[in-house]
Amino acid sequence: MKFNISTLRKYNHKKIRNIKDKAIKKILLGFGLTAVIFIILILVFLLIEGLPFFFEGDGLDFFTGDVWDPSSPNTPRYGILPMVLGTFLVTLGAIVIAVPIGIGCSIYLAEIAHPKIRETLKPIIEILAGIPSVVYGFFALVILSTWIDKIFNSTTRLNALTGSIMLAVMMLPIIISLSEDAIRSVPREMKEASLALGLTKWDTIRGVVVPAALSGITAAVILGVARAIGETMTVLMATGNAPVISFDMLSSMRTMTATIAIEMGEVPFGSTHYHSLFAIGIVLFAITFIVNFIADRVMKRFREKY
Repeated sequence: MKFNISTLRKYNHKKIRNIKDKAIKKILLGFGLTAVIFIILILVFLLIEGLPFFFEGDGLDFFTGDVWDPSSPNTPRYGILPMVLGTFLVTLGAIVIAVPIGIGCSIYLAEIAHPKIRETLKPIIEILAGIPSVVYGFFALVILSTWIDKIFNSTTRLNALTGSIMLAVMMLPIIISLSEDAIRSVPREMKEASLALGLTKWDTIRGVVVPAALSGITAAVILGVARAIGETMTVLMATGNAPVISFDMLSSMRTMTATIAIEMGEVPFGSTHYHSLFAIGIVLFAITFIVNFIADRVMKRFREKY
């Protein structure tokens, strides 16, 4: 009798555990499918509102035109080339500034800094991620633009360089936090083996630790780049918003996100101008998809190599 009761209890316990496992799997699957559904719905919404522009306007001029003047009383122009170039230059400037600083800081925190210093600095860096973007934009508008103007004697106070610096500051918490976690996750045995072979600590960091953590560092950089591409308020307040083609970082530029934010509130619903802004959203979605796809391929290569 005791044996039967004990066996029954074990059987019931195992059955309940299997039910819980299946329920948890279904819940997690539901969360994953929900995220996919949201992305699909966003894409469908963009296509519904953006594709009519290509039937109403000139699709070729949209991608190759260098003039954005949708409110012209004579011939409205919808060329997004100035905004694409502005987005590219501002983001590229932010990458050039943020990536070396972010990776260097993450290496310092993970491998060099005293634990007390790391425990003090990392929360301070992570606080930067919680500051609203409008605060960064206001700082750029009032203070940073003045500094840039005095240092470089720029033609305009608000320019691409100001926007790039602020985007770099916004990228740093993401790059530093994720890169530091990736570096700290490198097995201790790999470091000890390198040191045992006679390599210095710096040689170990450069030749063993960083390559081993490269996939995580790459993911951190890509997430930072995605933050920079999709940022709106900061670039809206910092770059000057002139839709012109220029390769001068000290000149005023406009990004695609800023264009949508500036004009969406006043554009007539259902007009060609209205649909053109959603067409810009489609382009942004495509750029983000391509960036993430390339990042995924690069990370797979790094994982296979190391």
